[in-house]
Amino acid sequence: MKHQGLDHLAIVVSDTDEALQTWHHRMGFPLVHSEVVNDGTIRLTHLDLGNTHLQLVQPLTPDHPLQNWLKENGSGLHHFCLKVEDVGESKNAAPFPCPGEPHQGIQGKRAIFLDKNATDQIHVELTGK
Repeated sequence: MKHQGLDHLAIVVSDTDEALQTWHHRMGFPLVHSEVVNDGTIRLTHLDLGNTHLQLVQPLTPDHPLQNWLKENGSGLHHFCLKVEDVGESKNAAPFPCPGEPHQGIQGKRAIFLDKNATDQIHVELTGK
């Protein structure tokens, strides 16, 4: 699996507007893009860190799996994401299994997670076309 570097670091938040107070208004990270994806179940907001993005991930539906993650962990760092040319090809070439099918990322990108059991329980995402 060939990657093209770090795409983003992701923080799960319960409220994007509240998180923007910290990361955009106080820290001064420029807002790049915000979009509701996956049939209205999640909001992804990207801030520019200079050499990568900070992604704020807000689950929007009560049954979204990240709601449980928030209850157990609170807001915080969830995963890091690597850029790849093609998510489907990378899934097939990955050194670890990628359970499930690619999901919608921002701006038409696709994404998939590596099996966290194979990565010492660290959530690692791949994103690209």
